[in-house]
Amino acid sequence: MRRLVETWLVLLALVLAAGAAHAGPAATPLLLDDRNERVHAWPAVTTLSDASKALTLEGAIAARDALTRPSTAAATLGLRRDAVWVHVPIAVSPESDGHWLLDINYAVLNRIDVHLLDAQGAPVQQARLGNLQPLAERPLPSRAHTVELALSPGARYELWLRVETLGAMILPISFNKPSAFLSRALAEQMLQGLLAGMGLCLVCYSLLQWFSVRESLLIKYALLIGGGILFSVVQFGIGAQYLWPGNRWLETHLAALSALTAAAGTFLFVEDVLRGTERHRWFSPVMKGGAALLGAVGLAYALDVIDVHAVSAVIGTVGLAPALMGLPGAVQRARRGESVGWYFIVAWIGYFITTAVMVAVIRGRAPATFWTLHSFQFGATLDMLIFLRVLALRLYAVHDQALLRATERDQALSLAQTDALTGLPNRRGLHAALERYLPQCGPTQLLAVYLLDLNGFKQVNDRHGHETGDHLLVAAGERLRNSLRTSDMVARLGGDEFVVLAMGLHSDERARDLAAQLTQAFDEPLVALGLPYRLGATVGHALAPRDGTDADTLLRCADAAMYAGKSRSREVVGESTTQGGSFDTAPARL
Repeated sequence: MRRLVETWLVLLALVLAAGAAHAGPAATPLLLDDRNERVHAWPAVTTLSDASKALTLEGAIAARDALTRPSTAAATLGLRRDAVWVHVPIAVSPESDGHWLLDINYAVLNRIDVHLLDAQGAPVQQARLGNLQPLAERPLPSRAHTVELALSPGARYELWLRVETLGAMILPISFNKPSAFLSRALAEQMLQGLLAGMGLCLVCYSLLQWFSVRESLLIKYALLIGGGILFSVVQFGIGAQYLWPGNRWLETHLAALSALTAAAGTFLFVEDVLRGTERHRWFSPVMKGGAALLGAVGLAYALDVIDVHAVSAVIGTVGLAPALMGLPGAVQRARRGESVGWYFIVAWIGYFITTAVMVAVIRGRAPATFWTLHSFQFGATLDMLIFLRVLALRLYAVHDQALLRATERDQALSLAQTDALTGLPNRRGLHAALERYLPQCGPTQLLAVYLLDLNGFKQVNDRHGHETGDHLLVAAGERLRNSLRTSDMVARLGGDEFVVLAMGLHSDERARDLAAQLTQAFDEPLVALGLPYRLGATVGHALAPRDGTDADTLLRCADAAMYAGKSRSREVVGESTTQGGSFDTAPARL
């Protein structure tokens, strides 16, 4: 951890050094040469503070001697409450065609007054830019702040900018040839579209998954990602350009509110994932309290009770709490070999680095470049993808738990419907099967219910003991299963009584044939504990829907037929008999 901190301090020192390299003494007028299609203005920038916010252009020109080089890093003046006059001297190359675009590529600046003066101080061009300016009234309807300058080849100009904003005064000012500007603008639009589209897809995915599995972590993930997407949409000007052009309230409030939303979602997401790994009882209440606090701050800001500087202070302090408080739990899980712990650690390292870079830019300590201005967005995208993996692990766990519960339920149901001795369905299982089969039977699709009793079993069981009797019952069940079709079912009601269900029979004759087949299954002796025992079987059957359409009726009919067969068999010992009529009996052996 110490090496990580030392490495981060070295990187931050390099960034700050890069910023300091741009903050040298004032240079000669900025040369606009067509061979260099993009010219950064910062080397020629000097500034003048206007704390009263009442200084006019004439007053700024009169106070020219008070202009100073910024002490901050390149292209940023940090967080300020005053208005600032920015002065940039310009020299246009004689070979230039004079077609240049002034671009200030930080979309959330509130107001920028542009004054272009010639070498004699006469006004040449004026314009008003800023995200509070309606899109239709801007010189160019671009994502950031852009105005086309009318310059003469070989001439010198002075550019005066009055900048006033509620947030950070970040000023990546550049002069661009139209082709270079369009190329950069298109690349930025594609980047923002890609990142916003990916985030929106993940939000939709998490919401749809929530409707399916009702896992609360999905809502918290959507809250986290949705806040991050909104922040980027506001921060990079996509919202003002396409989604809410001219909406002043959204432009001034939505960036802070979306940042608060993302931070609150992070509190809830981290609490949900790491709950149970923290030994402190206060972990969950504090994390939920942090989310509630951010919600209260957001409400106060929405009602203009507090300003954006207060919100920035809250996000810069309270917003770090999820990572700081969740880190021990993540480390604990990582030590146990759980990948979710490592995912959190990697995500938070990226979060700390990218957030530190963005905070340094906002406070004027690091230069505003493409990479530093997008650092937080790239870090948020990294967290978004890593947290998606964490979410996937949770969904896998939920799925596994659901499968386990279903398996346990099925096992419990199977045990409740299965005879413990033979493994065959018991009376409850038989009734469940009949409930499935009876709706499918009809005049040409008969369901036969056979009730079978083992003849001579009681004598063997009394003489040789229950162990032998149990083995004979198991053997009888296996004998019946092996003599039937795969679609037929054998169940044990209790004692030496078995039931066979045969579906799809087309005639009474086929039912009687199957009854005879069941009794013939016992022509060969049953083996129990290595010894053969010759038992017979008496079978009675009923047919659905002819003899009944419910389980109880069919079992009563089959039972009556079986006992009628037993009575007949006692009259003719050693011979097989068949009783006709409503209830059929198959041959019985004694």
